[in-house]
Amino acid sequence: MERKDVGDRQLDALLERLDRLCDEMHSLNRHLDTSEQLLRIARELSTLNESLQALAYAALGQQAPTVRRRRTG
Repeated sequence: MERKDVGDRQLDALLERLDRLCDEMHSLNRHLDTSEQLLRIARELSTLNESLQALAYAALGQQAPTVRRRRTG
């Protein structure tokens, strides 16, 4: 690969573009982290809902209906 000299203006433009790309990557990473946390919260809420349903049936003196659980992976 041939090496080229880059002028100051071109270098500044490249650095500015790299800074924008880094900012966008940080934003995407934050979004992904938030999505993963929301998935964990949804799983916990599902488990909590199942537990509350079991407690409600126990309080009524009835057995909960038998339901197959879906595997989450």
